[in-house]
Amino acid sequence: MEKFLIPLKRKTPPSSSQSDIDDLDYLPWDPADRKRISEYHANQINEVIRKYLTISPCQPRGHIFKQSLKGGVLRRFNHAWFDQYQNWLEYSVKKDAAFCLCCYLFRDNAGKGGRNDAWTIDGFSSWNKPKNISEHIGDVNNFHNNAVMKCQNLMKEGQSIKDALHKQDDITKNEYRIRLNASIDASRFLLRQGLPFRGHEEKDESANNGNFVELLKYTAEQNKVVSKVVLGNAPGNNQMTSPKIQKDIVHCFAEELVKSIIEEIDHDVFGLLVDESADDSYKEQMAVVFRFVDKSGIVKERFISLTHVSDTSSSTLKSAIDSLFAKHGLSITKLRGQGYEGASNMKGEFNGLRSLISKESTSAYYVHCFAHQLQLVVVAVAKKHFDVGDFFDMISLLLNEVGASCKRKDLLRESQKEIIEKEVDDGERKTGKGLNQDVLKCVQKDGQDDSKKRQAYGLLRYVNSFDFVFYLQVMVHLLGVTNSLSLSLQNRDQDILNAMSLVKSTRNQLQKFRDDGWSSLMIKVSSFCKKHNIEELDKDDVFIDLKNPRRKTGVTNGHHYKVNCLYAILDLQLQEFNDRFNEVNTELLICAVSLSPIDSFSQFNNSRLMRLATFYPYDFSHGECISLEQQLDTYIDNIRSDDRFIHLEDLGELARTLVKTQKYMSFPLVYRLLKLILILPVATATVERSFSAMKIVKTDRRNRIGDHFLNDCLICFIEKDVFKKITNETVMKRFQNMKDRRIVL
Repeated sequence: MEKFLIPLKRKTPPSSSQSDIDDLDYLPWDPADRKRISEYHANQINEVIRKYLTISPCQPRGHIFKQSLKGGVLRRFNHAWFDQYQNWLEYSVKKDAAFCLCCYLFRDNAGKGGRNDAWTIDGFSSWNKPKNISEHIGDVNNFHNNAVMKCQNLMKEGQSIKDALHKQDDITKNEYRIRLNASIDASRFLLRQGLPFRGHEEKDESANNGNFVELLKYTAEQNKVVSKVVLGNAPGNNQMTSPKIQKDIVHCFAEELVKSIIEEIDHDVFGLLVDESADDSYKEQMAVVFRFVDKSGIVKERFISLTHVSDTSSSTLKSAIDSLFAKHGLSITKLRGQGYEGASNMKGEFNGLRSLISKESTSAYYVHCFAHQLQLVVVAVAKKHFDVGDFFDMISLLLNEVGASCKRKDLLRESQKEIIEKEVDDGERKTGKGLNQDVLKCVQKDGQDDSKKRQAYGLLRYVNSFDFVFYLQVMVHLLGVTNSLSLSLQNRDQDILNAMSLVKSTRNQLQKFRDDGWSSLMIKVSSFCKKHNIEELDKDDVFIDLKNPRRKTGVTNGHHYKVNCLYAILDLQLQEFNDRFNEVNTELLICAVSLSPIDSFSQFNNSRLMRLATFYPYDFSHGECISLEQQLDTYIDNIRSDDRFIHLEDLGELARTLVKTQKYMSFPLVYRLLKLILILPVATATVERSFSAMKIVKTDRRNRIGDHFLNDCLICFIEKDVFKKITNETVMKRFQNMKDRRIVL
């Protein structure tokens, strides 16, 4: 039994030195969280320094810096200093202090309490003395400039003593480049397809060496140039096929991809979508998606990270998000929207993730996932209406009974084939009910035991009853109406105003069905009964409750099915719609409707849009609010007179058209307001799709894949459109800069 549980066991905690080596990809990015460089394993110090230099200094651009009293005046960090000292200046959000990256990386020679502690341990926060920053640079030979020089030398390939002793000729370098490029190509294919890299056994005598090595072999067979420098024809210590090399290449792809996404955001405002789910090895994983408007005015939702969390408490999730933001130089104060499902640890008003983020960014408004709310609306009917719940229970039993054996499935396929071949003249095919019915008759007749026969007999009685036909037709209609809304909510570029409009239309369709749908429903029920020889009920007869046939109900069949069934179901669903989708009634979204371009901007309202701007105090200063009021009048007059804006249907189209026509430059404050509404999340469908992708990448046969490698593979597999734009040359450059390589390009 133990051998079957091995894949699920956690690895034993590594020693402190080994932990440093394995966890380089999880280095703390906020300067306040870092330990001294000398505390890392001696063999890994250069890699740590390279890692920090590759990522660049921690500069949360766009962050709303904290004000503090300095010299009797409120002062704060100036974001312009990032541009002035971009190669070394860092800012710690946790400590509200500035640091020097270069001095930190080489400070240990100076000793504790030295002159550099203010820039490496304590942090500089005398915002009223900006000249101290330039004084830190000092003379040519001071500690800071020497540290900068050491950083530059370390990042230059070929500067180390080892490289000096092993100078390579151009032929060796060219062979290495071809070999590395072939490994990158193999990795690209496997990442794009979500396939595993390694095999069970990768020895030369093995029949299958795993996808990566086998793909290299195939490439070598098709290309003589590659064949001469890879695998057996490569130096034994530089074949570029080891698991470590594979992971490094994949990590380079993922880092370049995330870098591209961060550049798309361009330190602008964005929304956050988060959810958690267990993977195939029962580890809790948190998926993070960013929602933003790019430079073309297109709303995008990009998968950014999959992080293993020890538990799903709000504090743990918040800590993981903080680490992610710090790693990529993002500020949580730039968040303008949060989208989660309805669990208390996520949406809790006091201690949920929503609340913890709102404390740091008051304009990060929370929207409960519309798709999740719709699911709750539909499920509520099955849970709260007894007969509908009974209907779905019987459907579940029916599917289990029919699909319980291969013999029954084959019988179902044969029955379906015969019916299709005997298709009726008008082109209408019989429903699947008749097929299931045939299988149930066989089970009733030839079942292995009496319990199966009785179950099949009971199901046959139910599917041949008027109740079954009635609830079947009702639920087909209701699920059909809500399915259209569900599919629309899953679009990545769906804006919240259009989603609200779709919710309203769906609710109107349900109300219309309640008011006028009885006659059409009964026509469908009657037609179905006649087609399948099911006895119909006389609507004028007294209704008999089969659960208690002796009790007089005092109502007719028509009254029971119309009032107690149809009206009760629809009233319940309409009430759930009103209760669940309460965002529609919030003042924020009521004001946002004034931006809608439908019917030539008929809902435009200047005062409501000015009120909307007050919901975003960090995006509109007092002076900008005055300018916005003047800009709105000119904007609406100009837009209504432009034929290119006449037939727009949603906010997404409006944003794209404003960028395309360059009018966003003429009305920057209006466009800023529009982007803030577009950022508000609608549904977490993108996050849910990432979990579906996770199940493709991490399977039961591949459940020992490391968390970091899983994250890198998933990013590349999910964001294929960004992934395909990453060139081999870019990956090769990052790969070479990661650490000292045997060959210097």
